[in-house]
Amino acid sequence: MKLVLTGYGKMGRLIEEEAQKKGWEVLAALDGPDLGRLEDLPSADLVIDFSHPDTLKPLEGYVRRTRTPLLSGTTGYSEAQLERLRQLGAAAPVLYSANYSLGVALLRRMLERFGPVLLESFEPELVEKHHRQKADAPSGTAVLLADALDPDRRLRRVYGREGFCGERSQDEMGLFSVRGGTVAGEHTLYFFGQDETLSLAHSAASRRIFAVGAVKAAALLAKRSPGFYTLDEILFLPEKEMPYPNA
Repeated sequence: MKLVLTGYGKMGRLIEEEAQKKGWEVLAALDGPDLGRLEDLPSADLVIDFSHPDTLKPLEGYVRRTRTPLLSGTTGYSEAQLERLRQLGAAAPVLYSANYSLGVALLRRMLERFGPVLLESFEPELVEKHHRQKADAPSGTAVLLADALDPDRRLRRVYGREGFCGERSQDEMGLFSVRGGTVAGEHTLYFFGQDETLSLAHSAASRRIFAVGAVKAAALLAKRSPGFYTLDEILFLPEKEMPYPNA
């Protein structure tokens, strides 16, 4: 398997290590000014992107030119940029997820399945914790989980509370971001009901779990037809059950 990496920070290096354990060849690991090489880089079996939203434009050009499958874990995309990623699925298999942990994928599916029941009787609040270098807030994973619980965004999202806020209304969901130290990532959803509280939580001990999950998903993505995929589709649905095309 021949691999191109875009974004060569801590996550990029971990992905490189995990890919090399599988015997994959890293054709190029690009970051910053080196991203210009995408204009002339030959086709690979996969491109894995953990970089910055600004990298999307050169990535689009590379994928459309070479038809190389793209796995993206970049967070901070606007809705317009996410739509461009979806449209890119017409040219090649494209997988986007804000989190490549198997545990988070399972938690997301639980929220999708039981969300309507939970929201009938409980008031949801979400708290996420990350290391001090985390640039975006709330985290991409927090947004992913909130969207799984409330896909139609019927709840008003409250990003922190201050001062005299009055009584909490039932049509809101709080999202709170905590930053500090070296926390790899913790996400807890609280469901507050009458005389009872339910919580669902996921904690990452290190970033490596995301690299391992990304490499596993990338190997599966390379076998797919062109289309735009979510992580749970790749992990939990057999290829024969996948709807094509889904871009």
